[in-house]
Amino acid sequence: MGQSLDGRIATLCGASQWVTGPEDILHNHRMRALSDAVLVGAGTVRHDDPKLTVRHCAGRNPVRVVVDTNRRLDGGQGIFHDDAAPTLLLCARDMTRGGAERVGAAEVVGLPRRGDGLDPAEILALLAERGLGFVFIEGGGVTVSRFLQAGCLDRLQVTVAPLILGSGRPSFTLPEIETIDGGLRPKSRHFVLGADILFDCDLRG
Repeated sequence: MGQSLDGRIATLCGASQWVTGPEDILHNHRMRALSDAVLVGAGTVRHDDPKLTVRHCAGRNPVRVVVDTNRRLDGGQGIFHDDAAPTLLLCARDMTRGGAERVGAAEVVGLPRRGDGLDPAEILALLAERGLGFVFIEGGGVTVSRFLQAGCLDRLQVTVAPLILGSGRPSFTLPEIETIDGGLRPKSRHFVLGADILFDCDLRG
């Protein structure tokens, strides 16, 4: 996930292209090429209309997974209508119409509603049943935060750009803590990507 120095991934109106530089974009495409599936939330699809394909390096396209619990997307986005890669639309089961449902070229799959969203562990279990074991949670901030809070991330990669937005959408939305000791301080490595710094955090164990 790419963010500004002040922890923002987009402006308040959702503009996010591009917070980080071309080297981080290349890294992102390499991560897609290594993955069985790439997963994003409905907000990312609505604001960015991403292709989620591998274009800046060699490699196969991963299966594309869109989490849209309440079916907020209108289905007009490009990801639902190209044949570049198989696409799954995950929503709450009570939002499905039954039978083999599709939105354009995307297969609709219902999962149990858990509070105001879907359970990240159940999402990963569903994907594993389909042979998709290496899942890249690409964004956005709310989606990554849900998987992080649920303890469903093995690694977290955050690229920080020398940019200050001053306001906007935060990278993470997590429960409040009272002390610094309550924060998460994983083992990490850092790498220089052009003008940006990538933090590769190990969340296992």
